Amino acid sequence: MQQFNTASESTRLVIRPLAQEDYENWLNEFNNRFQSQHRHDEGKIDMSMCTREWFNNLVEKHQELALSDQVYIFGIFLKEAGTHVGMIDFSTLARDHFQWGRIGYTVHNHHWRKGYGKEAVNEALYMAFRELKFHRIEAHINIDNAPSIQLAKSVGMEFECIRKGFIYEFDEWTDNLVYYKNSHEETGI
Repeated sequence: MQQFNTASESTRLVIRPLAQEDYENWLNEFNNRFQSQHRHDEGKIDMSMCTREWFNNLVEKHQELALSDQVYIFGIFLKEAGTHVGMIDFSTLARDHFQWGRIGYTVHNHHWRKGYGKEAVNEALYMAFRELKFHRIEAHINIDNAPSIQLAKSVGMEFECIRKGFIYEFDEWTDNLVYYKNSHEETGI
């Protein structure tokens, strides 16, 4: 079976698809999360349903989504220790004449304030432009999510607009800020 295994390394991190061998590390880091720190932080999650079989199915589903160019999901791991610190994903919004995608990112809250988010997103954007062949990447961010806004700005994403009633969450249609970066800004392509 064909495997999607695009990966990259930054100074302290490895960004790569999850593998079945990551189960204990992945589960441990979810279980080590602190309680929610703000409205946009899930905090501790009930992981009781996340058995090894469930995780193996998740890894297979991630592979299927990547191989069909729908969603690319990467784990963020510390290069030296191998610790799972978070996730980054790219959703394909349109190909053809657009080559347009959306980025999502999360770092486990017990790994915050160490620069992992910025380092991971910088490296992942490079991957999105060079390896996944996107031209434009957008981040759709809740208006009150200051940490995510700060991260987008810190990696050179530019504010474009507010999309009104854009995403249904928190039992309502919420407005989102759109930050973007184009490939020529990152790679010169």
